[in-house]
Amino acid sequence: MFFHPMDFLIIIAFLLSLWAQFRVKGTFNKWSQVSASSGLTGAEAARRMLDSSGLYDVPVEPVAGSLTDHYDPTHRAVRLSEPVYYERSISAISVACHEVGHAIQHKKSYPMLSIRHFMFPVVNFASGVAPFLIMAGLIFQQFNSLLLIGILFFTAAVAFQIITLPVEFNASNRAKDIMVSQGFITNEEKRGVSKVLNAAALTYVAAALISMLQLLKYVMIFNNRR
Repeated sequence: MFFHPMDFLIIIAFLLSLWAQFRVKGTFNKWSQVSASSGLTGAEAARRMLDSSGLYDVPVEPVAGSLTDHYDPTHRAVRLSEPVYYERSISAISVACHEVGHAIQHKKSYPMLSIRHFMFPVVNFASGVAPFLIMAGLIFQQFNSLLLIGILFFTAAVAFQIITLPVEFNASNRAKDIMVSQGFITNEEKRGVSKVLNAAALTYVAAALISMLQLLKYVMIFNNRR
C-alpha cells in the first residue's frame, strides 16, 4: 500500500549504510594491528593534543564498548572506548584525536558545531515525534495536515544530519594536521589515519543520504495528494 518509487533508492542507500558500517569496523580492525611509531596510546595522544590546544581542563575518560568514542560538549569531556583509550595503534590515536578535534571546535566556537548544539534540543524532540505524525498522515489521508507537520519536523532532523557532515570532516582535518605537526604520526602513517577517519565519515554520509531520500519521498506523497 505504501510502496513508492523512491523506496528503491532508499533500499540502495540503506545497503550503502550497511556496507559503510562493515567497512568502518574492518578498517578500524585492520589499522588496530599497526602500531603508531610514536608509541602513544589513544589516551596519551588525546591528552597531548588537548594540552597543546590549551584545553587542560578537558578530561580524557575511558568508556565501555567498541567504537563508543565521543566528545561530550555538556560536560566538556573526551570519552574513548577502552580499545581506543589503551591501545597504541594507528586506529586508536586516529579516533582519539578526531574526538579531540570536536573539543577544539567547541573551544573556537566552530560555526557549524555551534548550530548543531543549538539545534539539538529541538531536533531531539522533532525526531521522536515526526515518525508518528508521518505514519498517521499516511494512514489517515483525510488528515493530510498531520503528514505536513511530520514532514516539517523530519526536515529539522535531516538538516541536523547534514550539518553534522562538515562538523565531522572538519574534526578529522584538524586531527590529522595536529597529529603530523606534533609528531604523533609520520607523513607515511597519515595514509592509515585518513583511511580510518574516512571510513567513519562514510557512515554519516550514508545516514544523511537515507534521511534525505526519505524526506523527498514524503514530500512527493504530500504533493500528489494536493
